[in-house]
Amino acid sequence: MSEPIKVCIVDDSAVVRQVMTAVLSKDANIKVIAVAADPIIAQERMAVAWPDVIVLDVEMPRMDGITFLKKIMLERPTPVVICSTLTERGAETTMQALAAGAVCYVTKPKIGLKDFLSESANELIRSVKLASQSKPKGYQESSQNKPLQPVSEALASSPTAMSQTTEKVIAIGTSTGGTQALEVVLTALPRVSPGIVVVQHMPEKFTALFAERLNSLCALEVREAKHGDRVMPGRALIAPGGYHMRLTRSGAYYQVDVMDGPPVNRHKPSVDVLFKSVAQVAGRNAMGIIMTGMGDDGARGLLEMHNAGALTVAQDEASCVVFGMPKEAIKLGAADMEVRLQSIPAEIGRFAR
Repeated sequence: MSEPIKVCIVDDSAVVRQVMTAVLSKDANIKVIAVAADPIIAQERMAVAWPDVIVLDVEMPRMDGITFLKKIMLERPTPVVICSTLTERGAETTMQALAAGAVCYVTKPKIGLKDFLSESANELIRSVKLASQSKPKGYQESSQNKPLQPVSEALASSPTAMSQTTEKVIAIGTSTGGTQALEVVLTALPRVSPGIVVVQHMPEKFTALFAERLNSLCALEVREAKHGDRVMPGRALIAPGGYHMRLTRSGAYYQVDVMDGPPVNRHKPSVDVLFKSVAQVAGRNAMGIIMTGMGDDGARGLLEMHNAGALTVAQDEASCVVFGMPKEAIKLGAADMEVRLQSIPAEIGRFAR
């Protein structure tokens, strides 16, 4: 029998620490080895026994969670699950945490906390187990103001780039670790890149803030998709949390439908929903990219894109935080190539040309 996952809980609420400890301790594969009311205490206890996973609040006394997270990722990258409130402020700080290297998050309301955590025991346990299987890449400073990669500059200088990309579309699907991965890819692309549609597994409130953050860093226009938005060169549309997104065509132009519906592969938005629509609408004029994430959402959709003549790419294991979704796509024979994260922008450049 394998060793249980060692967990440290860092939260200034005694109720949260108590309930989380009780919930996690019910699973024989998890062992809570330390709890702390703030990061200063956590550092002292982690120096004695380092955990496999840290469950971390973001708003705490003496040192905030984001500062503590960055310190961990710089000194000793460790899987971190963020626990924050599902409010606009909570979503913003969670986005900062994901950008700094957190693997995933669980949300908590401001009231009814004890009942909420008890009812969401499975989500908390699943998040800790997911995090334990990940490979956090550590904290990196924002890519803002960094020069674009040479391949991007070459594409930007091409006088025919705009005419060549007007009917091409790039579809990207990702989950755990995807916030950092998408930043690496999208910040390396020039404004004249083909239109991009993205599904990143996130709940409502998070995707709009995520899109705003990327838009501030990228040459591309990045925004949360709205029903009927046109897919065009220089624009990346991110599916809104809680809704599916699919590609449609109106005359010579692509656009997106944003729609409600049941979860697919336990997700809404679902990568499979997007990829299957791209296969039907764009065929060989499309490029599909499946990146880091837990589970198999997107694998069958990427296979449909492959069979429709699209160029299909899977992120390689070494550069993934979680090699789940790409692995499943590769097993199905859906990927034309496996590519490390840092090389994906170059492949997009080649496809665009």
